[in-house]
This record gives sequence, structure tokens and C-alpha cells, in this order.
Amino acid sequence: MISKLLRNIVVGAALIAAPSASFAGVFIQVGFAPPILPVYAQPVIPGDGYIWTPGYWAYGPEGYYWIPGTWVLAPTPGYLWTPAYWGWEGGFYHFHEGYWGPHIGFYGGINYGFGYFGSGFEGGEWRGGHFFYNTAYGNFGGAHITNVYVHNVTVVNNYNHVSFNGGAGGVQVHASASEMAAVREPHVQPTAMQQQHFQAAAQDRGQLASVNGGRPQMAAARTPQEFTAHVNAIPATQRVAPGAPGARFNPASQPNGGAHPAAAPVTRPAAQPQARPAFQPQSEPRPQAQPQNQPRPQAQPQNQPRPQAHPAPAPHEAPREAPREREEKPR
Repeated sequence: MISKLLRNIVVGAALIAAPSASFAGVFIQVGFAPPILPVYAQPVIPGDGYIWTPGYWAYGPEGYYWIPGTWVLAPTPGYLWTPAYWGWEGGFYHFHEGYWGPHIGFYGGINYGFGYFGSGFEGGEWRGGHFFYNTAYGNFGGAHITNVYVHNVTVVNNYNHVSFNGGAGGVQVHASASEMAAVREPHVQPTAMQQQHFQAAAQDRGQLASVNGGRPQMAAARTPQEFTAHVNAIPATQRVAPGAPGARFNPASQPNGGAHPAAAPVTRPAAQPQARPAFQPQSEPRPQAQPQNQPRPQAQPQNQPRPQAHPAPAPHEAPREAPREREEKPR
């Protein structure tokens, strides 16, 4: 419990400075996995030039919350969106922010759907300053889109709905050489419209996993403006308060993977490396205090040499107390 509280305090402190978990430079690490990816329908594209950005789980003062997938305009022609993802590293789930760049980078092998099947993007491509859409993986409805093509691909991804990379139950893939090269390219952070979208999701209580059971109230929005208008219509008293204490959120109550078989083992490796080191240093002083409370055996001449052979400052001598008790019992 102490390690869990400390974890929430550290994450909560970072989020008070920047409420959205998607801002650049904010380091987020959580001790338990995000829920599985929900199943949802893609809204119809608003018009030509828009690129789909998939939804994902972010983390805020009250736990995991869902940022809806939405159509957005690229900050500059030729740039593509690399989605955000969670990765198991060093005993925690670390958040990796999404970004714009000339090529798609590594996004954990997460199958977000709609062209983002774990590597690259099959939903479209840039040609001569214009974006061409692959109608096989997008909802174009009655929108007037002229730059289109059809290209079906065989998706080989056995991690449907898994929302994180690495660790128990996570997607077990590593970045390819081309994805690593994309990481070193110039990047553009999420646009102002995307940042507004992220902030709106952080205030919508219906997006919290602890509230919606892993099924977001609004999993996708046609545009960031549409979702922001939805959140603005919610009374301020019913929104998530910025800087709310993370201790309110109970990880045991959130759908950690839902019915996915990876859910059970996911929390165990997260708790062990954090809880055990935190508790051991605090619990060790108790056995050290016992030799100080044993003046009675020292008062007997026969038992005096034994305490001297095991000085109290050495923490590794504590286990030798058990043999000492066995010798005293026969007497």
C-alpha cells in the first residue's frame, strides 16, 4: 500500500504541473497496466486532408482515461502520425508520446486498427503534397474524397486489444531498423488542436476506466472540436478536477485487461519490483530492535559470549537468532 501511494504521489505531482499525460517532456510511469483497447467504430472523415489518429489510454490524477480517436489535419504536408503507446520498462509501464514525422516510428506493435496494425500505417500515404486514402481501411461515408486507392494487406498480429508493449501479457515486439531511423528524424509535437483534444479527455469523467469499466463513454470523435464541445457541455462540478489526488483511484477496481488472459499476470510483476524494495528497508529495523530487548540472556554468564559474536549493526546476522533460541529451549 505504501509503494502504491508513493507511485500515485509521484505521477500525480507530475500531472499537476501538466494535467495532460500527452504533453512533451512529461515523464509518466505507472505500476499497473492500462486496460485493453476498446472496440469502436470510426467516424466518417470530415473532409480531404484529414488523417486518422487512434484513441489510447492516458493516465491522469484519477487513473487511466481514454483519449478518443479522431480525424486531424497534419501540421505540414508529408508528415505522418506515430501513435502514443505504453511500454513495460524497468518494472513500470512508461508512456511514450505520439508525434508527427516524415515516417511512422515505433508504437509498440500495438494494433490500434484503422490502418495502424502494429507497424507503419496502411490508411493512406502522401503523394506530391497530397494525401491519398486507402479506402480499405477508413470510413469515408459520403465525404467527397478524390485521392483514393484500394490496397488490402494481410494483418499478422496476435495481440488484438492489448494496449501495451513488453512485460507479462504485453506485445512482444521490438523496433525495426526503419522504425529506429524514424525515431531519429525531426519530429513535430501534437498540434494545438490535438492538445485541446487531450485536455478535454482528461476532464471528462466518463472517460475514466474506473468509471466506464474499460468501455469509454465516447471512444471516438469526428474532430477534436466535436469532442471538446461535448466536454464543455458537461457541468464543471461533474468534471475531473485538475490536480485531483491520484490516491482516489483504486487499481484493483479498474478493468486491467478485462477478460483478456493477460490481465491476471500483468499486475504481479508491476507490484513485486516496487513493493518489495519499499517494504524491506522499513521492516528490517524491527528484527534489529530485538537484540536490544534481550538483556535477560546477556545477564546469564553462559550466554554473554554469543551476543558478542553477532554484533547488532550487521543486518545479515539476524537469521542466526533462530539457532540461539533452539539452544535455550532445552535448558
